[in-house]
Amino acid sequence: MITRRSLLAGAAALALPIPSFAASKPLKVGFLYQAPRDDKGWTSKHEAARIKVQEHFGDKVETTYVENVSKAPDAERVIRQMAQSGHDLIFTTSFSFMNPTVKIAAQFPNVKFEHCTGYKRSANLSTYAARYYEGRHVLGLISGHMTKTNTIGYIASFPIPGVLRGINAAYLAAKSVNPDVQMKVVWINTWFDPGKEVDAATALIQQGADVLMQHVNSPAAMKVAQDKGVHAFGLAVDMSEFGPDAHLSSLMFNWAPYYIKRVQDLLDGKWVSEDTWDGVGPGMVEFAPFSKAIPADVIAKVDADVKAMSAGTLHPFKGPLKRQDGMVWMTDGQIPSDEELKKVNFYVEGIQGSLPT
Repeated sequence: MITRRSLLAGAAALALPIPSFAASKPLKVGFLYQAPRDDKGWTSKHEAARIKVQEHFGDKVETTYVENVSKAPDAERVIRQMAQSGHDLIFTTSFSFMNPTVKIAAQFPNVKFEHCTGYKRSANLSTYAARYYEGRHVLGLISGHMTKTNTIGYIASFPIPGVLRGINAAYLAAKSVNPDVQMKVVWINTWFDPGKEVDAATALIQQGADVLMQHVNSPAAMKVAQDKGVHAFGLAVDMSEFGPDAHLSSLMFNWAPYYIKRVQDLLDGKWVSEDTWDGVGPGMVEFAPFSKAIPADVIAKVDADVKAMSAGTLHPFKGPLKRQDGMVWMTDGQIPSDEELKKVNFYVEGIQGSLPT
């Protein structure tokens, strides 16, 4: 699998050689989830990948999981318990687990850690994430064509770079095919709370949104869209069963190949600390089947853009681009580096509202 990776500077020099694991000793691999493992969203996808790991390796590997860990102090306790109980490799699957993972990794240098969506690494701590913004470009493209009210609603979790990149990419893509489009964002300050997600979806529809997107984890908004007769995109898993008429597609993530590779690396003594950030090309970012309500010419444009992003000839953030306050972000033709993308803390010009503090 072709990936876009940047190795942690000096990691190869810092890391001690890792011996291969004896066949008689199963590798113990733990997964930490911030929501129920069957949340029908983000966590469900990681759980499906854990099961794939177990199926792939059989008795060579023992996998465990802890679900519903929503607070940093609880995460620190659980990660420490995993490290103390003989886990060789621990995947922590939420941005909110970053600092607890960093802290425990420093205390257990012989255990390997992998943190999803974070940016802090060390000799025994890797990071990995999907280029969600590539998928959001596709959803924005469709939204710009499908909206009748020229209003797209976005249910957001926390104002972190990964979420803001998605909002900005979706808006820019929608604006490129529909100059009259506007985007309204409701922040709920949680990754998983179906009640708050329902309230946010309802509020956005009342403000005129007839297409909804989400960076939260349950299918609650899809159910509201179905009830209210508007369109929506799901997240992480195919959410069409919750809104068969509303569902346009779902932005999904395929973690299984990455997890299998990293476990194999450790079994072979080849694990090193690195940062992995993959998108539509390698297949870490994918889509649920597109609704038949989407016109054929729009699907053709989607296919063309996916191929171009995979080939590296199209970037969702190609300049000229300005921030919401009018400051220049990217000049004409300029493309942000990965480091610049990972520091995004603003709306692009044209998005309404202000960021929560």
